[in-house]
Amino acid sequence: MRDPDALRRRASTPGDPDRDQHFLVDDRVLDRLPGYLPEDADRDYLLEIGAGTGALTDRLLDAGDHVTAVERDPDLAAFLREEFADEIAADRLTVVEGDALEISLPEFSASVSNLPYGASSEVLFRLLPEKRPLVLMLQQEFAERMAAEPGTAEYGRLSVAAQHYADVEVVEPVPPEAFDPQPAVDSAVVRTTSRNPDYEVDDEDFFLRFVKALFTQRRKTVRNGIRNTAHISGLDHPDAVVDSAPEELLSKRPDAVTPAEFAELAAVATDAGFDDGER
Repeated sequence: MRDPDALRRRASTPGDPDRDQHFLVDDRVLDRLPGYLPEDADRDYLLEIGAGTGALTDRLLDAGDHVTAVERDPDLAAFLREEFADEIAADRLTVVEGDALEISLPEFSASVSNLPYGASSEVLFRLLPEKRPLVLMLQQEFAERMAAEPGTAEYGRLSVAAQHYADVEVVEPVPPEAFDPQPAVDSAVVRTTSRNPDYEVDDEDFFLRFVKALFTQRRKTVRNGIRNTAHISGLDHPDAVVDSAPEELLSKRPDAVTPAEFAELAAVATDAGFDDGER
């Protein structure tokens, strides 16, 4: 395996925290990351977002058949093409220069990535709807909110949205010392295993918007939240939704409502809350 410190020296970059460049340099963590993929995961086409100097790229080449490495920094993308020229020539690696929020993501069977923390949420919700296994390095607080259970302080809009798409597990905490430059926060590795939810959602965009709206009023009851957030959810008739929804859900606060219960509420809102054809 390539040494991460040697890669940084060859790339001639110290990293720039202002550009979310925190390079993972702990060999032990790097070696473990591909192994967090589920045993039955398809490793034919692995996607890495935020490849940096290629330390994780190198491990992914050993773990999968083909790797697509996305890197937005032009100098680092050029370095990757030079450093991994043999692997590119052998059609085992593709380097894509560009912003993961703007490019068309390639087809992939799984993703293992050290995501730039400033774009974690946006990148995550580009990946999750693809329903592929993910192993992601994230800010620890963000990771814990993804995996949080109803009734906990960490449970919120992010928990519901992430768990709508997948089972979420925090598999390893990672200290700042594993990176260079060191971030100002602790990190964690999250594994998501895609699954179909055990409830039906007819309009996913509205479901997620409805959840977002209610969590802006997380200290209020669902009843008051529905009435107070029609400007966010887009409901035409919030009072009609309240009149139609089950009392046991209306009396809860959003942080006690499960994803399945949010889906039940969203279905009621869809039926009762809109003028015909205007949802």
